[in-house]
Amino acid sequence: MPYFIDVILPLPLQKRFTYAISEAEANFLQEGMRVAVPFGKSKIYTAITAAIHQNPPQVYEAKPINQILDKAPLITNHQLKFWNWIASYYMCAEGEVLKAALPGAFLLESESIVQLTKEANIEETELKDEEYLVIEALQRQSSIKIQEVAKILDKKNVLPILNELVQKGLVLLNQEIYEQYKPKKIRYVRLNSMYDNEANMHRLLDELENAPKQKEALLSYFSLKAQHKKPLKAKELSDKSGVSAAIIKSLIKKEILEEFYKKTDRVSFEEESSLTNIKLSEIQQKAFSEIEAGLVEQDVCLFHGVTSSGKTEIYIKLIEKVIDKGQQALYVLPEIALTTQLIDRLRAYFGDKVLVYHSKYSVNERVEVYQHILQDSEKARIVIGARSSIFLPFANLGLVVVDEEHETSFKQFDPAPRYHARDAAVVLAKLFKAKIILGSATPSLESYFNAQHHKYAFVELNRRYANVLDPEIEIVDIKTKYKKKEMKGHFSDRMLTEIKDTLDGGEQVILFQNRRGFSPVLECNTCGHSPQCPNCDVSLTYHSHNNQLRCHYCGYHIAMQKKCMACDSPEITTKGFGTEQIETELKAIFPDYKTARMDQDTTRGKYAYEKLINAFEQQEIDILIGTQMLSKGLDFRKVNLVGVMNADNLLNFPDFRAHERSFQLMLQVAGRAGRTKKRGKVLIQSYNPHHQIIQQVSTGDYSGMYKDQLEERYNYKYPPFHRLIRITLKCRDYSKTNDAAEWLATGMKNVFKENVLGPEFPPVARIRNEYYKNILLKIPQQQSLGKTKKVLQRIMESFRAIGAFRGVKIVINVDPI
Repeated sequence: MPYFIDVILPLPLQKRFTYAISEAEANFLQEGMRVAVPFGKSKIYTAITAAIHQNPPQVYEAKPINQILDKAPLITNHQLKFWNWIASYYMCAEGEVLKAALPGAFLLESESIVQLTKEANIEETELKDEEYLVIEALQRQSSIKIQEVAKILDKKNVLPILNELVQKGLVLLNQEIYEQYKPKKIRYVRLNSMYDNEANMHRLLDELENAPKQKEALLSYFSLKAQHKKPLKAKELSDKSGVSAAIIKSLIKKEILEEFYKKTDRVSFEEESSLTNIKLSEIQQKAFSEIEAGLVEQDVCLFHGVTSSGKTEIYIKLIEKVIDKGQQALYVLPEIALTTQLIDRLRAYFGDKVLVYHSKYSVNERVEVYQHILQDSEKARIVIGARSSIFLPFANLGLVVVDEEHETSFKQFDPAPRYHARDAAVVLAKLFKAKIILGSATPSLESYFNAQHHKYAFVELNRRYANVLDPEIEIVDIKTKYKKKEMKGHFSDRMLTEIKDTLDGGEQVILFQNRRGFSPVLECNTCGHSPQCPNCDVSLTYHSHNNQLRCHYCGYHIAMQKKCMACDSPEITTKGFGTEQIETELKAIFPDYKTARMDQDTTRGKYAYEKLINAFEQQEIDILIGTQMLSKGLDFRKVNLVGVMNADNLLNFPDFRAHERSFQLMLQVAGRAGRTKKRGKVLIQSYNPHHQIIQQVSTGDYSGMYKDQLEERYNYKYPPFHRLIRITLKCRDYSKTNDAAEWLATGMKNVFKENVLGPEFPPVARIRNEYYKNILLKIPQQQSLGKTKKVLQRIMESFRAIGAFRGVKIVINVDPI
């Protein structure tokens, strides 16, 4: 009797493929194990076993698998179910979900690159013949493809040999894509043990009489050791004693001091937990009890707590209860920057039970975290992560916390699956029969609507922790200020006075401008021409730090122009302003204070967020200027003033969510001010100070904003009353994009009638030389979502069968943001 398996390949294929296996393999294999399978003429991929059965495929003959890569399943049954749901709900392929869910190191394929590790200790006697041949080839050239390994060994199936070498720590895979993770090693020094007795010690000090610097370093070592019991870093010794690193080196050479290295790794955590108990205030305790009661009735609880109300302490208490039951907790955050502060707080409380997972981690670190969670180890009781952490292999999930649940960063834009981590987390929790808490100071309209209609439990915490006052919000009318000539650059006199007073008081300032770069538009005063990107329909943004004009869509850049590219006039001015320009102006106005920027340009490195946040916390920075990264849940004790440089560019945005989002952003940014005893201050500069949203922000009127926006959404048929699916067509050929969009829209209108909007060009209609066109489908509440998607899939299949539209790519975005 033949046996078969259905596998998920890491490719955008609409269905699973079936392969033949032997009876022995069938007895060994389990769902969730990886297998190496041939696909196409010559390629080999790592696929995931999704089902084992005895039904041969009808249309093609099943090829045999190459081999089994795991001894135990790498993917749990819960994950397979979850992937399936994501693929069907967000209308993408399971293979795309697989690619998003697994660290790249797990998915070897014939195109993979093999390299020697830098620290490889090669013991030739321990290598098998074939392994030795691979290592020998790698010693001659820096990297080889897996296909080339197959030629060297003259055999098709080389993945098991490479897997062995990976496990022995001798080779790396896929290294051309990933930066390699080097464990961070810190150099420490200690006194040679022979000087532990007093006689030797005295003799040593006498010998060093002629080397005063070395003696000074040694005496500093003793005094520092007396203060702290911890091991002493070499750098700390040289800083504190004021002697150079060369002096310490000579002490090591003389074998008076010994140096040793300790690996400090973000995934491990050595220190003991220092916070043993968190005392909740009376109001927090009340909210905590209400959440517990709400979670008995419902699986989901929306927790609406104003900024700085102490939501994190309540989450910690809830997590503690779950861990005491032996379950796991997942804490999802919208932004990597946020994890930095939170990790410290959670680790101070839970010690080494906390693991972190996000995209700034290297592939090896991700594998490490993945394995800990799969094995349900003690280290993986709590997982903190950005949106991708919902894909981890939880064994026993008891609680999911989605903090700042209103954040748009929870939605994945590219590539597929275009999932929303908050919505997917609700489904994930249901799979485990776990509870989920959605927390925010400014909940999304959809979540608040669900809570109002008793789909979710609802708990409110409307007082700040320790009765700290809400910040005082003042609106500055810059239209009048410009007329009265009371502006200095982009700062009103009011803003400058407040910044000066705050800095004089030894406190810090945060300034918010949701545009990076120096200036978004460069314009010629003579002919009005502004430099455009040749690949996209956008103007180039000026960045002063490297004197370049850059496209924020495709990365195209040219040197800053001295004269107009159209008419050669030297009269060029910049229009609009970004974070960089504010930084330049501030340095001129307040030269004695330290300013820093936090935007995509300054946080590119792996530890960049951490360095910036730590420097700001330790008051090495006085004024921090940033984009929306700043608005999210960060907790700085000494910030007393927050300035919003221009509220209008948030409001005047062609999107039905623009007003809701502006309200959330401004209120969140405002929440960074005055988080201790002294009342904070927020200044919002606007040309339109009487705008309804700005007025609602100034009074913190969430329910007023909710009612207004809900009414508009109802009138114009938008969520939460109608579901949306956006279909984007893109192609390098302008007329083909148009024709394809017309054909598809007509096909959809025949079925869905007036609920189809478009086709329409988006505000930026060309990116990287591809033309974009959007069609929006609105789905009324009473209409079945599942049936709608099935009809849509059928229309798509007919579309794909048309030869003339073969070059047109289709992107389906369910619940777009």
